[in-house]
Amino acid sequence: MPTSLHLLADVPAQLLPARELMAFTLASHIILVPLGVAFPLITLVMHYRGLRRDDSTALLLARRWSAVMAVQFALGIVTGTVLSFEFGLLWPGLMGRWGDVFGIGFGVEAWAFFLEAVLIAIYLYGWRRLKPRTHFLLGLPLPFAALLGAFGILAANSWMNTPRGFSLDSGGDPVDVNVWKAIFTPMFGPQYWHFVVGMILTAGFVVAGVYATGWLRGRRDRYHRLGFAVPFTIAAVAAPVQFVLGDSIARSVFHKQPVKFAAMEIVWKTDTRVPEYLFGRLQEDGTVKGGIKVPLLDSFLAGFSADTEVVGLTSVPADQRPTATQATIAHWAFDIMVLIGSALVLLALWYGFVWLRHRRLPASPWFYRAAACAGVGSVVAVECGWIATEVGRQPWIVYQNMRVAEAVTATRSTSLWIMFGVVVLVYVLLFGSFLVILLKMRTRWRLADEQQAAAGTGHPPEHDLPYGPRAPLSPDDVPAAGGGVDRPGGDRP
Repeated sequence: MPTSLHLLADVPAQLLPARELMAFTLASHIILVPLGVAFPLITLVMHYRGLRRDDSTALLLARRWSAVMAVQFALGIVTGTVLSFEFGLLWPGLMGRWGDVFGIGFGVEAWAFFLEAVLIAIYLYGWRRLKPRTHFLLGLPLPFAALLGAFGILAANSWMNTPRGFSLDSGGDPVDVNVWKAIFTPMFGPQYWHFVVGMILTAGFVVAGVYATGWLRGRRDRYHRLGFAVPFTIAAVAAPVQFVLGDSIARSVFHKQPVKFAAMEIVWKTDTRVPEYLFGRLQEDGTVKGGIKVPLLDSFLAGFSADTEVVGLTSVPADQRPTATQATIAHWAFDIMVLIGSALVLLALWYGFVWLRHRRLPASPWFYRAAACAGVGSVVAVECGWIATEVGRQPWIVYQNMRVAEAVTATRSTSLWIMFGVVVLVYVLLFGSFLVILLKMRTRWRLADEQQAAAGTGHPPEHDLPYGPRAPLSPDDVPAAGGGVDRPGGDRP
């Protein structure tokens, strides 16, 4: 029997549905995380530009983005709460034994979530109700609250990768917990900054991608140019920084989690002068099928020398390392993340070159096609980063201290599969509702802009506050069926 099948035969039946349910909810939630962490910062940058330059277009964008930020945060609360419950319901062994050690991270994240909700409410309420400077200053804590939430989650996850800050008693239970060491583990710094910059980069490209799409559809007024330029500039600055941080965290994994590094690079035996495989599939016998082999490169990237020794998967017993399939998944996720990151750096350099040379935005349609794809690509890179992190740690839920199979719930696997189906259905409805709300907001903003363009009749754009009940549109404001008014600035996101 192949090693992978033999290992799977020894795990509880609940393990697969529990893993699939957790993976689905985490993958869904993480789509919202970049906007939750970095969108407040991007909005405040636009808000500052509007105040500093007395720019009504920038203020209009900031006000509309704040409404999107609030809707996104509301959905994030739901998906984040589901994840919190799943930790206790699906992995009682983890929380029961280790909750006192690393649970402080979840506590910090919960307080940050509450603080961010209050600050978003104040920021929304402040439009047209507070003095401009006061309103802006009250919004400044928003990015810090978002970073505090990321701090809590990354503290918990980095502890699971490199657990510290405790001793074990005779029964194997943690005692003498040192909270400081449990939070600031060896992987915390590399993970946190790689994550934060990645969120800023992703949010910038996602927001800019909306306006790049508008540019491709012929909407090239100042509203769309500014809506593209500010978030894309932030993302373009973050892209090369993220590339350096990605290299740094890979080296941290090499030193602190050598078996995970072996999985991410599909290294079978410990050796020097190890080649790098671009993609490829690890087989049960240690051979690699497919992919592109680059001699010596893996050793050189790990230690700047072809003679650097890279630990292989066979350095530990089979039940203490990822299976060949899991290693291949982690390897592909890692390679896709690096490939997308490299493409984003090239796109940022293209943007920077044009700006420095001509002091204007690029004019090539191919640039805007790439920019429109960059948002989706950066989200895919974030997903791949988490896959590499979590799958590469297998079979451990707490690295070298507790296996995933030891932490899983005793609930019947049938019940877990039913729960999985229900969660998928609910999430489809939630994300569908989110999309419908965004489209309705866009439609109302488009009509408001058309009112202003129509000889100054009607209310000015966003006459109402960006929340709560809105004034009804008059029959004259609604475009005729199948027609509508085609004016500059219309159909704005």
